[in-house]
Amino acid sequence: MHTTLHLLAEAAPPQMLPARSLMAFTLASHIILVPLGVALPLITLIMHGYGLRRGDATALLLARRWSAVMAVQFAIGVVTGTVLSFEFGLLWPGLMGRWGDVFGIGFGVEAWAFFLEAVLIAIYLYGWRRLPARTHFLLGLPLPVTALLGAFGILAANSWMNTPRGFSLDSEGNPVDVNVWKAIFTPMFGPQYWHFVVAMLVTAGYVVAGVYAVGWLRGRRDRYHRLGFTVPFTVAAVFTPIQFMLGDSIARAVFQKQPVKFAAMEIVWNTDTHVPEYLFGRLHPDGTVTGGIKIPQLDSILAGFSPATEVHGLSSVAAADRPTVAQATLIHWTFDIMVGIGSVLLLLAVWYAFVWWRRRRLPASPWFYRSAACAGVASVVAVECGWITTEVGRQPWIVYENMRVAEAVTGARAGSLWTMFGLVVVVYVFIFGSFLAVLLKMRTRWRLDDEHSPEAGAMVTPETDTPYGPRSAVAAGDSPAPGDGGGAAPTRDGRP
Repeated sequence: MHTTLHLLAEAAPPQMLPARSLMAFTLASHIILVPLGVALPLITLIMHGYGLRRGDATALLLARRWSAVMAVQFAIGVVTGTVLSFEFGLLWPGLMGRWGDVFGIGFGVEAWAFFLEAVLIAIYLYGWRRLPARTHFLLGLPLPVTALLGAFGILAANSWMNTPRGFSLDSEGNPVDVNVWKAIFTPMFGPQYWHFVVAMLVTAGYVVAGVYAVGWLRGRRDRYHRLGFTVPFTVAAVFTPIQFMLGDSIARAVFQKQPVKFAAMEIVWNTDTHVPEYLFGRLHPDGTVTGGIKIPQLDSILAGFSPATEVHGLSSVAAADRPTVAQATLIHWTFDIMVGIGSVLLLLAVWYAFVWWRRRRLPASPWFYRSAACAGVASVVAVECGWITTEVGRQPWIVYENMRVAEAVTGARAGSLWTMFGLVVVVYVFIFGSFLAVLLKMRTRWRLDDEHSPEAGAMVTPETDTPYGPRSAVAAGDSPAPGDGGGAAPTRDGRP
């Protein structure tokens, strides 16, 4: 609690705290939706392709239902993402006014990606009943590309804020001679982008699989739940060790390009070699560390593969140019939590791979499915921790070593910003409550549809009704008529 109050009470313009709080809340809320937005299209198309290749009605049904979730999530994500876009201009006019011409191209790319994704999702949903199966599948293939393009735009902007490049400064300190390519492909762009994208694939895979893991624990052992678990979990398990290596790579890139941020992440106070690694622990203003687990020399080894590697400490720069002690402790904890969750997920993936390799089947242990059910939530926590580490670790800079947060913040009254913050919280509670209510209603309807299936365990696919169109009237206990809902009756491969 003391650390949090110290962080919030940092000397700054009165607008700083409400502006930061509002931005942090909206970003933390939005990022919950991002994994599904970036990765669910790919997971859905993998299931869709599997269903077409094997003529598997259950796989096509899952893909059909996931596409409906994808559309609802996209609609909510557009709302929360648009709020963030407005906040950049309203809360940080100094940033956008001076630097918008340099890094704003990233936001433009993201806007176009959102537009394209909206069109493609609409076509994909429409095509379930009205397009030939192969044509429908091929039209869905650009969806993951547009999702990656949106991530490309926002990560280009963020990586530029961490390692700004592609401009010169005139006599008044304003950027001139902008080189767009250098502004996009900064030194941190590659490590940040691939670390982020793979994190989204891992998180989305575990989140989706977790739903079916809960079903397995509740006794639903049919093929629908086995397949719904296996495909997304396999995607997540394949990318988990890759993410572990990418995480090591980005940490080393931070060590080289942002040594002060690295010092804060590892709570290193004095520049030295043979630097120990602390698992958790708390940094004090005199540079001492209390609590946690100290592992001698490990930090130097991790940074440069040698105990003799020199690691810059926080005291190597002026106090005004580095994160505060409270901020350093915060990001050290979030970094350690992220790495800890990643390590546990790696063990879970190894467990899954070992059982599959030895027995060619899913693990049978209830503890595996309990762990899998928790993995989705843990992955989202890891993503949140990663963004806290990235953003707080850059303090006090909003543009690293070029503009401080205090220089960029709005001049609006602090009271007005607090009022806006309160309104946003209320609106977001309503939005996410509605999102959850819609998902629960869809789940209930799908369960009723399954109970009305002509054969137990063999489900008609795709469904005869669109997610949001007119519903066909079905008497209790009756199966839907093949032609209801305004479309042609489907066949097993999904053709109308």
